[in-house]
Amino acid sequence: MAQEFDVIVIGGGPGGYVAAIKASQLGMSTAIVEKDKLGGVCLNWGCIPSKALLKSAEVMNLVKRGDEFGIKIENFSIDITKIVSRSRQAAVKMSKGVEYLIRHNKIRLFEGTGRLKSSTVVEISCRGKKGETISGKHIIIATGGRPQSLPGMEFDGEKIISSKEAMIPKTMPDSITIIGGGAIGVEFAYFYASFGVRVNIVEMLPQLLPSEDAEISAVLEKSFKKQKINVITGAFVEKAVVSKTGEKAVRLKVKKGDETLDLDSDRALVAIGIRPNTESIGLKEIGVEMDNGFMLVDEHYQTSVAGIYAIGDCIGGLLLAHTASAEGIACIESIAGISDTTVDDVNTPKCTYCQPQVASIGLTEEEAKDAGYDLKIGRYPFRANGKSVAVGETEGLVKLVFDAKYGDLLGAHIVGHDATEMIAEIGIAKNLEATYLEIHKTVHAHPTVSESVMEAAGQAFGKAIHI
Repeated sequence: MAQEFDVIVIGGGPGGYVAAIKASQLGMSTAIVEKDKLGGVCLNWGCIPSKALLKSAEVMNLVKRGDEFGIKIENFSIDITKIVSRSRQAAVKMSKGVEYLIRHNKIRLFEGTGRLKSSTVVEISCRGKKGETISGKHIIIATGGRPQSLPGMEFDGEKIISSKEAMIPKTMPDSITIIGGGAIGVEFAYFYASFGVRVNIVEMLPQLLPSEDAEISAVLEKSFKKQKINVITGAFVEKAVVSKTGEKAVRLKVKKGDETLDLDSDRALVAIGIRPNTESIGLKEIGVEMDNGFMLVDEHYQTSVAGIYAIGDCIGGLLLAHTASAEGIACIESIAGISDTTVDDVNTPKCTYCQPQVASIGLTEEEAKDAGYDLKIGRYPFRANGKSVAVGETEGLVKLVFDAKYGDLLGAHIVGHDATEMIAEIGIAKNLEATYLEIHKTVHAHPTVSESVMEAAGQAFGKAIHI
């Protein structure tokens, strides 16, 4: 007889393992099926190791600026092997932490690939061999996604690479062209440029970070140009020619308006998004409705098949680890009947960890105008902030978008050194439906970079003190 569980989760990434833990905490017998390492792409090949690499890049740039702080650093060297090793160690540590949480919460871990045999039965295969069959009252699909390639630019792991290969270089190339100016593309652009690599970044839409506020993206683009990153927006790759030998192994023909550019580089990183991992797990056979590979779900994350749920990257929407985790909790709480909430993308922060960092929540200025709001916009530049001046990080600004009639906060956008930490304060304000006055009247410690949030709120309505 198949082992029976209240909840079976297929996929151990930030959506899957969080859902499993929440289910166990609520007293449900829980199993999780994972074919690789717990933590998924985020902990093993994404969020965590990439931030370790970016920290090395920050240290590199700080060393270059040593004279500015009265510290002269000469004859320093770079050990790319150690940089990558530190990044991998961070990933391993976090994955082992998830293993502990799974054991601690008495969740049964099945190693292998799960395939749906029905709406209640999962068959597990390990190394190609069919193994155990388990059954569950509720099954949650959290299989995530993988990098999307371009036609004619399939990944070879050496010259045409994905984010995974970009994360573990054995040596630094002289040059790299990055296709895609989203979060992954700009983070790797910053990383490689910090170590002297000549970087091109090609984005099809008119701005870097296309989903961010245009004014904020313009600040990032200006900064990248100062960092000698060649930014090409409003352009697309027509053709790729990969040389079998020699340097400048990849030649890309890039179309920008009526102009055709030839970009030669040692490597090309394709960072145009992800495709969901939804093939070959039995979804079609049991009748789960799909849209371009993504599973369709209702407000409780249930698919078209009763008892089958899906969360995270495999359902589209905001492809973010914290979104997947929040969806996992919401899904389990709905199953348990203790909550009827769903994750609101508008109130979910987005963060990009290049320098300057970019973070946002809510509507952009353009989106708010399109929605019919009469707006008040508050801006506060970091060059006017005492803490930013003291620590030498004056690039960027806080931009807050308010409804002019009632003063409600509609959106917040930050570009600057501490942006990804600062956004949490505004996230709380947004979820509590705060007005500009409540933000401006909240006493902020001095000196802190977060004072810029208070000042931006005041500036929108003519009440700022320091600008």
